[in-house]
Amino acid sequence: MQKISFALKKKGKKIGVVPTMGYLHEGHLSLIRIAQKYSDIVILTLFINPTQFAAHEDLNRYPQDIPGDLKKCKKAGVDYVFSPKISKMYPKNFETYVETTQISLPLCGGSRPGHFRGVTTIVSKLFLITQPTVAVLGKKDFQQLAVIKRMGADLNFPIRIIGAPIVRDKDGLALSSRNVYLTLEERKNAVGISSALFWIRNQIKSGETRIAILMSHLKNKLFSCGLRLDYAECLHSENLTPLTHYQKGKTLFAVACFVGKTRLIDNIVV
Repeated sequence: MQKISFALKKKGKKIGVVPTMGYLHEGHLSLIRIAQKYSDIVILTLFINPTQFAAHEDLNRYPQDIPGDLKKCKKAGVDYVFSPKISKMYPKNFETYVETTQISLPLCGGSRPGHFRGVTTIVSKLFLITQPTVAVLGKKDFQQLAVIKRMGADLNFPIRIIGAPIVRDKDGLALSSRNVYLTLEERKNAVGISSALFWIRNQIKSGETRIAILMSHLKNKLFSCGLRLDYAECLHSENLTPLTHYQKGKTLFAVACFVGKTRLIDNIVV
């Protein structure tokens, strides 16, 4: 893959990469379409990265459908799919990791220690292998996007990193590969996550900007939907530091909830 990428760059081709863990849905396909706008060649990486999962998490049951993914990639016009084996990405005696410090601490960093070290390590390896000019990632994983942008800036990766809008189902639920875990009843309850976030947005539009009041109502709405809260936070969207006062266009409300045994995340920037 790296040899192919170097050869493409030598020909003057702009490469766009879409990093994924597979089980592709419309959200992933939207990333592909954005990458196609900014590049000549699109590479989709398909790799379930073990170093970003803790021992108790869902690595062994993470949904997979490689034949289906390949069909979707072909239909979407992806030029290359890079799907390496774990033993190739983490060979024997592997000991080098890439890690951000402050920006990876809140939100998912607090409840999933070591998660972002796994993310930044695998993404830096994928960037070096695929040699992209542009990388496209979804804003549903808002902190992941922020962490990768920070890593790219700090380590001088010559890559434009683009955040793509969240793609939602008709009822507002953010698309996620993990939605496949949900029962019908859990699926109905999960919609409460986006509903609560949309309520926050409407409250701010109506003039209520007191963060403490908004957060109290947000948590109550999530609890009322039968959701078990991992976190609900209000942060500055650029540096992920806590906010006590509303800042127009830079106020991030981020939520992680357990719907049954399934952990889902969502966010809005108001």
